[in-house]
Amino acid sequence: MLTAPTDTEPSIPLSGGPPTDAVLVQESWRMPERFAVLFDRHGDEIHRYVARLLGAQAAEDVVAETFLTAFRKRTSYDTSRPDARPWLYGIATLAARQQRRAEMRRHRVLAWARADHPADTFDDRSAERVTAQRLQPRLAKVLAGLPAADRDLLLLIAWAELSYEEAAEALGIPIGTVKSRLHRIRKKVRRAFGDIDPLATYEEPRS
Repeated sequence: MLTAPTDTEPSIPLSGGPPTDAVLVQESWRMPERFAVLFDRHGDEIHRYVARLLGAQAAEDVVAETFLTAFRKRTSYDTSRPDARPWLYGIATLAARQQRRAEMRRHRVLAWARADHPADTFDDRSAERVTAQRLQPRLAKVLAGLPAADRDLLLLIAWAELSYEEAAEALGIPIGTVKSRLHRIRKKVRRAFGDIDPLATYEEPRS
């Protein structure tokens, strides 16, 4: 259930510690500058994730777009959720997907204009990036062939280290869908590796 701005002031944690993300978002409804604290808190982590997806150069624009979108949508944030990371990862994942599509369109234009120097496809680039994260090239090829939704889910868990519940929140899907997709991904990978599961390392990172 989404919580809309009210006349009441955001509650500060009783422990006297730093405010939760939910409190910061709620404070930003009246004091927009408070949203900058959320960027300071999570900007580097989101940047690292996007950089692994797209490379450092593209990550700058995508992270900027992620937090701009989050700022614009901050009044619809569910303040019952103290941790905004899954929300931010979900926005970043969509922004990265849009960036990849734009890259693919540019590469198709370049490939048409310069047929003797065809542009790399997204799958090629994706495989290279996954390989760079110390995964075997054969596994990288399998991951590159996954549907975008499956690949996004896997990387949120393997790279961003979200729990199943957090990944479900980030992607806006039921946790049952998360589990069934991961099961399907594992079956595909095991078939490609002769019943060996090279993704066994990527179990749910925390309860």
